Amino acid sequence: MDQVERHKRSAEGIGMSDEAGRGRGLVPVQYHQFEISDEAGPAGAYVARDHNGLVRVTDDTITVMTGIHTGDVEVTVILHERPPAPDSGHWQEVVEISAHSASGELMVRGIMDDLDEELPVLSFNGPGDYRLRIHAHGRDSAIDLAPDEVTEWYLIQAWPAPTQEVAVLRQSDTYGATVRAH
Repeated sequence: MDQVERHKRSAEGIGMSDEAGRGRGLVPVQYHQFEISDEAGPAGAYVARDHNGLVRVTDDTITVMTGIHTGDVEVTVILHERPPAPDSGHWQEVVEISAHSASGELMVRGIMDDLDEELPVLSFNGPGDYRLRIHAHGRDSAIDLAPDEVTEWYLIQAWPAPTQEVAVLRQSDTYGATVRAH
């Protein structure tokens, strides 16, 4: 089974019992990042770039840091009614972060380009507080490059939850270690 198929199967088998929705699509990356934001207000409390190497929060936007400089990454979004069990799969980096949605439109976005097809709204229960568990795999595959094919995969699980501290659940890729060191 190739890497692409392994990622699809892993993302498809997670948390079916309490699932409120899901979607998968390509997200444009520029300058090693894509965003999670709510245009009506702040999405989260400040988290420094070197805190965990995967997710940072500045200027009221949650930024997911990618190994590739420019191109597309595949993102799967799964919405849950309650906290899902952690995925014990192949994910190299996993971070949980609290997010706030002022408008009920907390969404995955490109920083300079729109998505061809929008992913499900992360704040599926309307305005309020949510927990996001962000998973990454493949960030070491094409560091600083602009590949024509997908080399990185992300899973974002979202559920309603009160604000909590950032939790680092897994750190094992080289790119994340480099970000944490600078």
